Amino acid sequence: MTRADWTDLADTTQAVHAGNALDGGSGAIRTPIVMANSYALPDDPSTMSWSGTETPLYTRNSGANQIGLQRKIAVLEHSEDSVVLASGVAALHAVFFTFLKSGDHVIVSDVSYEATYRLFTELFPEKYGIEADFVDTSDLDAVRAALRPTTRLVHIEAIANPTTKVTDVSGVAAIAHEAGALLSVDSTFTPPPFFRPLDHGADLSVHSLTKYINGHGDAMGGAVSGRRELIAQLKADAMVDVGGVISPFNAWLIMRGSVTLPLRLRQTFPTALRVAESLDADPRIAFVAYPGLAGHPQHDLATTQFGGAYGGVMSFAVDGGPEVQNAFVDALRIVTSAVSLGHDESLIVHVGTTGPRVAYYPDGFKTFGHLRFSIGLEDADDLIADLQQALDVAVGPLVG
Repeated sequence: MTRADWTDLADTTQAVHAGNALDGGSGAIRTPIVMANSYALPDDPSTMSWSGTETPLYTRNSGANQIGLQRKIAVLEHSEDSVVLASGVAALHAVFFTFLKSGDHVIVSDVSYEATYRLFTELFPEKYGIEADFVDTSDLDAVRAALRPTTRLVHIEAIANPTTKVTDVSGVAAIAHEAGALLSVDSTFTPPPFFRPLDHGADLSVHSLTKYINGHGDAMGGAVSGRRELIAQLKADAMVDVGGVISPFNAWLIMRGSVTLPLRLRQTFPTALRVAESLDADPRIAFVAYPGLAGHPQHDLATTQFGGAYGGVMSFAVDGGPEVQNAFVDALRIVTSAVSLGHDESLIVHVGTTGPRVAYYPDGFKTFGHLRFSIGLEDADDLIADLQQALDVAVGPLVG
């Protein structure tokens, strides 16, 4: 079936079948791992493009597992094409490297992933003379005011890491396009079918496949989806000639993990809301940042934009200093202290109050630091009980 053949099918059906192909050699009904770096050439290869990406030739250009995963991501993202790369940061860098040049200006969300922040505060300005303004992209007037004649790209996060600030993707898309700029969205916190930035006017949707789409904490990859002509540029520049290619094994692992993506989100998101509400009601908690809470600054926008679901990541802090946060994390029995998110197991990481990005964070983050908490597939009651007993250890039981 072609990509168009999947468009009328349900998300769960797409996740199972899209991109997979019957193996002609073995008859396997799942695309096997093809650990080859080279593929057989036709009888007369003299007219071939040695940088071609559509037919397996050399794995830096395209391999069987990579092509299958790209087709699946394109279906899930409602895009014409996708490129998969070695990591989420490789995918971000691919967008910036491919579509920006010396003298260009970019608008970046003031709360963004750490690698994005460093790329636009150090590496791209120093090496290539690319200028960037960090803007509160939840404020459409601020985005419009930051535009320059040289603005070529606006880059946002649908739900910001780690503050969970929500940006109106359609609104920013309209502003960017009026100025002749592209809009790229890091949608790692908002994987399909939960949210699809391209359906809301974005030009490029970026994912760390390492997180939700793989979902099992055992493979690393990144993806960019969008119009065919844009993805062709990314494949030519960032994949073939920079070489940020995904390994066949990682592509196979992510393909396998993606099959259950819609089912995992159905389990994770309602649990996350229950956990956030439980934490928010506990007087031992200093703050909870989660778009599903009525007190979140962009709760109404999140409800409209995301259709009543709010993701699986929140940030919060226990009322106390770093030693209290650490004691709380140490007392957890089910939740794992580790970096990353979107895994099958719940993950938590304690981040302090230092670092250049903190200046853009809300006051609670600046005062207490924060615990970024990614909800996994565990039972909601078990997670809530684990959090409560850890609070009892770190702070003391509730009185009365």
